[in-house]
Amino acid sequence: MAIKLSNRTILIKPSPTLTLSTKAKEMSAAGIDVVNFGVGEPDFDTPEYIKKAAHQAIDDNFTRYTANAGIPELKKAICAKFLRENKLNYQPNQVLVSPGAKASIVNILVAVCDFNDQVLMPMPYWVSYPYQAMLADAQPVYIPTLEEDSYKLTPAALSKAIGENPAAKVLILNSPSNPTGAVYTRSELEKLAEVCLKHNLLVVSDEIYERLVYDGTEHVSIASLSPEMQEHTVVINGVSKAYAMTGWRLGYAAGPAHIIAAAGRVQAHATSCVNSITQKACVTALNEEDDSIEMMRKQFEQRRNFLYEELSKLPHVSCFKPQGAFYIMPNIGWYLKNNKAGIHSSDEFCNQLLEKHHVALVSGGSFGIESNVRFSYANSMDNLRKGVSRFAAFLEELRA
Repeated sequence: MAIKLSNRTILIKPSPTLTLSTKAKEMSAAGIDVVNFGVGEPDFDTPEYIKKAAHQAIDDNFTRYTANAGIPELKKAICAKFLRENKLNYQPNQVLVSPGAKASIVNILVAVCDFNDQVLMPMPYWVSYPYQAMLADAQPVYIPTLEEDSYKLTPAALSKAIGENPAAKVLILNSPSNPTGAVYTRSELEKLAEVCLKHNLLVVSDEIYERLVYDGTEHVSIASLSPEMQEHTVVINGVSKAYAMTGWRLGYAAGPAHIIAAAGRVQAHATSCVNSITQKACVTALNEEDDSIEMMRKQFEQRRNFLYEELSKLPHVSCFKPQGAFYIMPNIGWYLKNNKAGIHSSDEFCNQLLEKHHVALVSGGSFGIESNVRFSYANSMDNLRKGVSRFAAFLEELRA
């Protein structure tokens, strides 16, 4: 008799973004010209000054286990970063360095959630948030947002969700947002903070895309609004997106010392420390930044402008203009209702688009919003032009 799997793993599905990327790579390996807009990964190389620091760490034989929560110089650099860029004052014992921001979030949720506690999240949500809550034996609770509200959570919607879910303990807030690119203003965050403080809600603020904002938009951390809000927030960040270091696997969490200590105990028995070479390289990344990060941001902004303009021209497609990150989510709901190809869901739409026109997108259903699909514009301008042309051709076929 086969051993029964745990209930939590039965509920957890594979990551749709990674599944799509695997299929696209298999098609490319078979000689098919695939334009992949699926994976949220910068197409730039890691800046040279960071790579040199990693080489130096190897040459210095800095290749052993480190302290579980991170080497002291890295935690000091993270604290300096928070003070310099976010006006947040943290001490090293309030920082936990983890193998990726995903691990940071899981560590925090496991540390604070008991069985059947509820984790609130605006919808659309990043694909992993619901399953991260489930890993902590908590229940994900989805709060719908509207395109006319720029896909942002409103205080009224948050208050309603709390009233309907008495076991609500955590709110996951992601700004800039994956998948929509929405960025909350200071005023919007202040109103949400009032609700969170009133109901003693912990905010897990995922700010991994904070450096990638456009049109002069200001990134504001909800933790920076007041000392009381800082005590009710754990900030999640890392080096994957802004520094083009996805494969280096380093994220970090900062928050109240007792929560960080508990999350550190979780990490100690799950993964232990981040690899030593990455940690050394990240000290240099945070302390000695050159102009390469701003260069990448400007190119992302140019790509966003192009893709938004092209998608906005398409018949029966509406499109929110993202203010941050490197994603855009056109609404293709009209085509799901008006086609002769038997397509009724965003999953089916994306599968046919990949099979027929060799363009890989992530279905909106993966983020809880069936009427949309997600482009990642972490891709070359040549691929953007080619991909949006194929996308338009597919829509024309469905209209015919």
